[in-house]
Amino acid sequence: MVTFPALEGQKIMGLNSSKADVSAQSPKPQILHFIIVGCGLGGLAAAYCLGRAGHAVTVFESAPRIADVGAGIQISPNMSRLLIRWGLGDALRAASMRPETVTLGRYDTGERLSRTKWGAKAESEHGAPYLHIHRASLLEMLLSLASPYMTLHLNSKVTSVNPDLRKVTLDSGAEFTADAILGADGLKSVVREVVVGSPISFNKPMSAADAAYRAIIPISDMCRDPDLKSLVDHPELTLWIGPERHIVGYCIIHNGCREYNLVMVHPNTSGLRETYELQGCMNDMLRNFVGWEPRIQKLLALVPQTLVWPLFDFDPLQSWVHPSGRVGLLGDACHPMLPCWAQGSAMAIEDAAVLGVLFSHITSVTQIPSLLQAYQTIRHQRTTETHLASRMNKKIFHLPDGPEQEARDLAMRLCMKDAQLEERGEDFVDRSAGNPDAWADRAKSRNQFGYDAEEAAEQWWRTLGCKCGD
Repeated sequence: MVTFPALEGQKIMGLNSSKADVSAQSPKPQILHFIIVGCGLGGLAAAYCLGRAGHAVTVFESAPRIADVGAGIQISPNMSRLLIRWGLGDALRAASMRPETVTLGRYDTGERLSRTKWGAKAESEHGAPYLHIHRASLLEMLLSLASPYMTLHLNSKVTSVNPDLRKVTLDSGAEFTADAILGADGLKSVVREVVVGSPISFNKPMSAADAAYRAIIPISDMCRDPDLKSLVDHPELTLWIGPERHIVGYCIIHNGCREYNLVMVHPNTSGLRETYELQGCMNDMLRNFVGWEPRIQKLLALVPQTLVWPLFDFDPLQSWVHPSGRVGLLGDACHPMLPCWAQGSAMAIEDAAVLGVLFSHITSVTQIPSLLQAYQTIRHQRTTETHLASRMNKKIFHLPDGPEQEARDLAMRLCMKDAQLEERGEDFVDRSAGNPDAWADRAKSRNQFGYDAEEAAEQWWRTLGCKCGD
């Protein structure tokens, strides 16, 4: 059974106040109207956090309904601590799986190179659990959180943004104004074009050198094969790493049933450039992983269908806030990253948390530019470091066979041996620092997973907030 620490209901300063509570704070807060463009995970989280702080929120989503294709998502402790604190603990318990270990193995033999004990140990070390969940389930949870705090317009595509007038225009011709506009509209962000000044200057560095197949396999099919059954009897995050490719597998729950989620990263030889998923070719998927170990071949044979989508990577955006100080970006609109550290969604949720904290303190509309700039200051270095770590993980995972790969594998094996000695209570040398397996690197994990975005925002306010608006 998954048990969580006492995070639910935990307060970060006055953040858990209701709208009625906010009006009783001193000095009197300034109630704003925010427009959020995009209703994905980041947009919904921002709507909740800003609405909870007492502000009016209008969200525009181009899709006709809120839905997500079936796929798994990893919720690391820096993300789960926020979701649990926001009241989603029971929902997460019911809908998630907790990996007990993180394992990296060779692509051709399946040899275990690294094994990090996770589960309760990770929860104890980082103060919140590491979980696996169906993405649609998480989207539904955030929608339930945000709905009481937002006015949602579906089938409403924003075609232009006027930052000086703080106005958005829809494809229908309708216009809406607000005190501030936030772009949570992903890779193809319309709001980002306004902030950056030109879509060409930002999109030119974009690369889709890799793509990823995603697939879900019924656990019942895997349990018929002893070689595959072991992958689900002991829930773990399993990575197979090899030249130019890697595969991630883990258990999730969907509609009350356990399923096995696969993500298969490979070179984008088909020239895919669209940001959305396409139906994948099964034969192409199989050809990409010829020669991989027997368990992989068995797993791929069980895949009923697959989706494929290109992976984009480019240098971090320097500015997330328009010079007017009234338009900002969050999530993939400003810091899209490779999925090789499973932190893209976590960064979007952290963005929303920081915005919610900062704007819970606002007392004048004149503070909006300062608070949006503070938001960027708090978030930029962390998201950049996470982006670069994701890029480095890809390089490590995809090393060709040879001296560098052999050195990588040796470092992982030594660290795994140290961890085994520690588990048995024997003397060991801690060689985890700088280990090529990021999950085994204790210092790196503490920095990434022990982070509390709301506390970071409150710390900024305590030290610099008094100057906000000066």
